[in-house]
Amino acid sequence: MPDYQTLAQTIRSLTDGEGDVVSLMATIACEVHHFDDRFDWTGFYRVTGPEMLKIGPYQGGHGCLQIPFSRGVCGAAARTGEVQLVEDVDAFEGHIACASSTRSELVIPVFTGAGALLGVFDIDSNQPDAFDQADADALVAILAEVFKDCIMA
Repeated sequence: MPDYQTLAQTIRSLTDGEGDVVSLMATIACEVHHFDDRFDWTGFYRVTGPEMLKIGPYQGGHGCLQIPFSRGVCGAAARTGEVQLVEDVDAFEGHIACASSTRSELVIPVFTGAGALLGVFDIDSNQPDAFDQADADALVAILAEVFKDCIMA
């Protein structure tokens, strides 16, 4: 099991007192990306308009620039407000292949403390079935803590 407690402490120490959403996203994307070898692409898609996500801070190869809420795993997370834990992206109806190497995906909706959707946190893996519920739960808790005091720009 990855040491999410240490990851949470590291992120907490790096982000304490910071209120800029993009700075927080950049720091989290970097720390999480280098945290585990399973994580091939790690980053945020920000809500930038009605039913639209645009790429935000990320680590890894190029990502899709825009994703409507109606498409893909990221869109499903934004549309439903629910974590998407996808063992096999080829089996996910409507999956958008931003990178041909992606085999599995974990996408977490990111909310302010007031419940506004800021965007989604997307982790891709070049391994099938790379993520489990423990990964999702730990990352949901980290994201909730970091963004609890943020407001929409």
